[in-house]
Amino acid sequence: MRLLVLLSRFPHPLDKGDKLRAYYQLRYLAGQGHEICLLALSDEPVGAGALAAVRPLCRGGLHVYRLRLLARGRGLAGALATGGRPLQVGYFYNAGAQRLVDALVAGFRPDHIYCQLIRMAEYLRAYAGQWPMTLDYMDVFSAGMARRAATAPAWQQPVLALEARRLAAYETEAFAWFAHHTVISDQDRQLLAHPQRARVHLVPNGIALDVFRPQPGAPKTYDLLFCGNMGYHPNVDAACWLAEHILPLVQRHHPGARLLVAGTTPAARVRALAQRPGVAVSGWLPDIRSAYAQARVFVAPMRVGTGLQNKLLEAMAMGLPCVTTPLANNALNGTPALHLLVAADAEGLADAVGQLLADSAAADQLGARGLTFVQQHYDWAATTARLENLLLLNC
Repeated sequence: MRLLVLLSRFPHPLDKGDKLRAYYQLRYLAGQGHEICLLALSDEPVGAGALAAVRPLCRGGLHVYRLRLLARGRGLAGALATGGRPLQVGYFYNAGAQRLVDALVAGFRPDHIYCQLIRMAEYLRAYAGQWPMTLDYMDVFSAGMARRAATAPAWQQPVLALEARRLAAYETEAFAWFAHHTVISDQDRQLLAHPQRARVHLVPNGIALDVFRPQPGAPKTYDLLFCGNMGYHPNVDAACWLAEHILPLVQRHHPGARLLVAGTTPAARVRALAQRPGVAVSGWLPDIRSAYAQARVFVAPMRVGTGLQNKLLEAMAMGLPCVTTPLANNALNGTPALHLLVAADAEGLADAVGQLLADSAAADQLGARGLTFVQQHYDWAATTARLENLLLLNC
């Protein structure tokens, strides 16, 4: 199969969820012998190491289109002027990139076009009904934006609520342009406003089990860990809630409890958490596995956002006992108390963490069951095979 893939970000390094998903899907599909031509947008130069990691996967060609600051500003202005296009669609849309898409469709003549994220769908509007195409919604952005609007400062709420409405309308409009549609979880499928959402296929994320695996005997420097892209609002919200409200409750019974917040591009609010007793903020780490190996318990107190949390998959694959909220577990579909502990409020989350810190044998058993769970359900080869079968339907 000749496959043209459109991405809003270059899929390396693996520091964001969409990049991680794209990279492992590309790696699997290339390994199955498919000829991939990749076009990825980027708002910054792509390093030689990242190019070297991805180029072998793209036998049909590798193209990076640089979105410069002025062009991104024009795109946002254009979205505002149209009165209906979501701001993030405008941010990522560029006439020069559109010409490159058109040239690749005409020159590469793909058997199928795979578009990751609703923000890239505009590039394929003109090909609706003319070319076999699949849209990976991944997460339902409108639902995530609506949740963010509900918890944002008052001055941000009108803009975020408007963007949520625009995204919902655009998600429905773009549905008709594509033959197939995918999301990460059934939770996201149910959040999609389109009346035919039952047609949307589930393609979960996976975990690189050869990379993320238990490290027995590693010294435990921290009691709690939370990690991720720390410039991403749902992660910022979770990190602050954990450090400011949950950790102090844990410290009532475990006075020396220490929390590590790890991950790239920490926002100012996250960096400030390092001033709190027992909190360390690492920023970017060259190997995130070192953070998992140092921790006793992984906590993902997600309150906003959508989709499956890759951080939970990674932690469970490394044998860490995990504590999370119903919002995150609804996408993961783990069994509470069997594969992980689940609670909805700060007191419940703190109690769950405290139980694990007080009983290391129970914590080890929970971690082992979580590891088995991800081994059985979240292997990248198995999840991406679902996508491959879908793409081949129209070839």
